[in-house]
Amino acid sequence: MTQALIFDHVRTPRGRGKPDGALHEVTPIRLATTVLEAIRERSNLDTKKVDDVIFGIVSPVGEQGQVLPRIAAIAAGYDQAVAGVQVNRFCGSGLESTNMAAAKIMAGQADFVISGGVESMSRVPILSDGGAWASDPQVAHSSHFIPQGISADLIATRWGYDRERLDSFAVRSHQRAAQAWREHRFGKSVIPVLDHIGEILLAQDETIRPDCKLEDLAKLKPSFERMGIQSGFDAIAMRRYPDVDVIRHAHHAGNSSGIVDGACAMLLGTAAAGKAAGIKPRARIVSWAEVGSEPTIMLTAPALAAEKALARARMSSSDIDLWEINEAFAAVAIRFTEAMNIDPDCVNVNGGSIAMGHPLGATGAIILGTVLDELERTGRSTALVTLCVGAGMGVATVIERI
Repeated sequence: MTQALIFDHVRTPRGRGKPDGALHEVTPIRLATTVLEAIRERSNLDTKKVDDVIFGIVSPVGEQGQVLPRIAAIAAGYDQAVAGVQVNRFCGSGLESTNMAAAKIMAGQADFVISGGVESMSRVPILSDGGAWASDPQVAHSSHFIPQGISADLIATRWGYDRERLDSFAVRSHQRAAQAWREHRFGKSVIPVLDHIGEILLAQDETIRPDCKLEDLAKLKPSFERMGIQSGFDAIAMRRYPDVDVIRHAHHAGNSSGIVDGACAMLLGTAAAGKAAGIKPRARIVSWAEVGSEPTIMLTAPALAAEKALARARMSSSDIDLWEINEAFAAVAIRFTEAMNIDPDCVNVNGGSIAMGHPLGATGAIILGTVLDELERTGRSTALVTLCVGAGMGVATVIERI
């Protein structure tokens, strides 16, 4: 079977996803155009050779709707023959776009595909596209629907993660991200976002707090306690998990992923296509997997997806040098590390979404690029990237540096 190779990747900095954020004035299509232009220019890519642009977009409505990847390719000056499609697997969309690109290449149905994603959460708020699960009372009741924040607190309760442990994880995320920026670890792949006259709007992730301390986080009130108690979601969770007699609400804005704007693009292709274009591959896609799990607790599937991807690659966790787990909530990342029985020092070594934010449709491809850069920086070989996904799903990808 044809190998799917990664040739390059870029991303924007992540801007605070509020009206006062640095990227709020930038439309989603401009964010997408920025990364598509950069991936073309860095590789001197003849875009006639690109078969498709696959972008993750979790709220594909309004400014982010109408098959934005195709329109962004046109706006970026790509050849008109380049197709485009948007995909939505909730938080796993960016990684799913890369897995779909790899599948096309490995099946012999594409030579070059650009994957990635975009989400402007300050302009198109989360849940703008509504929802089939929560909006139908009969479906919600029969499947024990609860919001993700309650699920995260359920995980923390069931596995005994107290507030201090969650907050300590968050502090470490900020510290690692700040160190990574100080040491220019992201400089290879992060491209600044410019305004209409070419002035820099943002050149560095906006939400990192290098001075984040436990005592600061301790002042924050739990975000989901009122929702859990007054809206009855705690009771629903406990009916599904009768071993839990009370849910201890410990997640808040400081130990959960940040709402941000951002975009990324990754160039994948065959060895023959790369050779003809004069560009060298940096890594190969070894395997990937998607999986469903119990939908109420919802956020424990990354370990299942990782195990499935490793089995497909005929590998074990000991074969992986670096791990990236999306920090949707602190409890999710902690649980994944424990379930996989892996060293925390090999997980999210440059920080994660708690510090830098989670631009939903783009995050999966962003963290895949982040770990590829780190493999190259440290001379290591293999990495596994995974994300929890709404409705009790998980997605994971294994790569090997070339």
